[in-house]
Amino acid sequence: MKRKYEGLAIGIDLGTTYSCVAVWQEQYCRAEIIHNDQGNRTTPSCVAFTKDQRLIGDAAKNQAAANPQHTVFDAKRLIGRKFSDQVVQDDIMLWPFKVTAGVNGKPMITVKYKNQEKQLCAEEVSSVVLTKMREIAEAYLESPVKNAVVTVPAYFSDSQRKATIDVGNIVGLNVMKILNEPTAAAFAYGLDKRINCVEKRNIFVFDLGGGTFDVSLLTIKDNVFQVKATAGNTHLGGEDFDNRMVSYFVEEFKRKNKVDISGNPRALRRLKTACESAKRSLSYLVVATIEIDSLCDGIDFSASINRAKFEEINLELFNECMKTVESCLTDANTDKSNVDDVVLVGGSSRILKVQQLLQDFFKGKELCKSINPDEAVAFGAAIQAALLSEDIQNVPKLELQDVTPLSLGRSLVGDIMDVVIPRNTCIPDLIEVYEGERTRACDNNLLGSFEIVGIPPAPRGSHASEVCFSIDENGILTVSVKNNISGCQVKKLIQEAENYCIYDKKFLKKSKAVNALDDYIYKMRNALKNEEDINVKLSTEEIEKIESAIAVATNLLSENNQQLEAEVLEDYLKGLESRMEQIIAKTV
Repeated sequence: MKRKYEGLAIGIDLGTTYSCVAVWQEQYCRAEIIHNDQGNRTTPSCVAFTKDQRLIGDAAKNQAAANPQHTVFDAKRLIGRKFSDQVVQDDIMLWPFKVTAGVNGKPMITVKYKNQEKQLCAEEVSSVVLTKMREIAEAYLESPVKNAVVTVPAYFSDSQRKATIDVGNIVGLNVMKILNEPTAAAFAYGLDKRINCVEKRNIFVFDLGGGTFDVSLLTIKDNVFQVKATAGNTHLGGEDFDNRMVSYFVEEFKRKNKVDISGNPRALRRLKTACESAKRSLSYLVVATIEIDSLCDGIDFSASINRAKFEEINLELFNECMKTVESCLTDANTDKSNVDDVVLVGGSSRILKVQQLLQDFFKGKELCKSINPDEAVAFGAAIQAALLSEDIQNVPKLELQDVTPLSLGRSLVGDIMDVVIPRNTCIPDLIEVYEGERTRACDNNLLGSFEIVGIPPAPRGSHASEVCFSIDENGILTVSVKNNISGCQVKKLIQEAENYCIYDKKFLKKSKAVNALDDYIYKMRNALKNEEDINVKLSTEEIEKIESAIAVATNLLSENNQQLEAEVLEDYLKGLESRMEQIIAKTV
């Protein structure tokens, strides 16, 4: 039975570019989106620092062009990541604010506040936005709020989910549950359209937001929402489309005026704001125009971009979205023809080319646009918050069965990833621990390590300990072992491994060949240790043959021969087995 919480509870969509908050209204038996102090139903996830004050939301975004180096956005893209991560390095090239490496490689954002330089981690910046969302809710409800359901991208890693809970702890907000964004949107859609669904329906949620992209396939029947599979990319969204437009217009400005603005933070910030507006316009216009007075060195900039050009410069990213859609259906073992509803979520799902590609993929199926893509996630989070609240009545009895997005496992001898909980396993399902899809353990995301002590030596192949993997309702992993252990955290989000499939298969084949040959060496050494049988059954020449074979095989496995192909090791093992079969038989 799920734990019930006392007091008011809200649902918060803590987005990369915009955030939204909602609450369940008992008298109307529905969730309601809460507008902010500017009357807007979404709030920019943006924080600015000036010599006099700290600005949040709309106020921060409105002054971004004048104060680009101390206006922080996209902080969610840094949560739970290392400074050395390639995606972080790529983003730093596009951000006007400064990001440096802190303790243990944690990315730190440098700003100037009240004429003093301060360093903030991504969690601190996100906590400021979260505080703003709680204040918006408290002003509307006229009461303190301590409980909230906070949404995250479905493909957030274990460390990113923990970091999101830390954000809540920083502001004194009890995070009742971490809810996957497409699942929250499915709640909103199901409550609005498919409540009390007797016949099972397959719902595909396509969630393309400002900074992340997720898809999930769910089945709805008798108010039970069961996630069958999920896939995504925590670094793909509207911000990336904007950045490609910015690059296009930087070259256009350079061509027209012989001036390069790529190193001018203020000019780039103004250009990006104009590109974001143009992108939105292209969802209903064929051509969008950009007009910026005195963009750089007193030069005015006027240019236009048509929908075809916008689609051309972003087509690679759009196609990447479609590959993720296909991957999700494959993991769910479901044919596209069996999908009943395709639901659009996230502001970037309004892009017409994206809709066209998605509709073509599903063979002309009409896309569901009945829910507001900007608000659906917060709406669903509010429903989940109400379900977990002891004091809230008139809530539909919905049941959720979610899955873990990334495989979880441990490292075996030979650096092989031993998957304990495969991706898309239903959660919760009540040493070094990894998550990811790569064959080699070190290519996956190391979540933590165990030091097991006090275990007596055991024969090869025997089990010296039992390790238990457990995932809670937030998708956060806990690993326990029946021995003395110590854990350490490592926070690095892995990327999907499809592009490395051929390499992984090759590595696995090589590892199996190495282990097979190593085992054979072990058997031959055991034969030589049995001195009584050797003295009786083996001649000096035969013993020398075994020792020579061991030496050659050991040399093949040495560091000097790491480049040998698996086939070389396999062929030698076969020859060795053939030559040694008669000798080994004498020791049995």
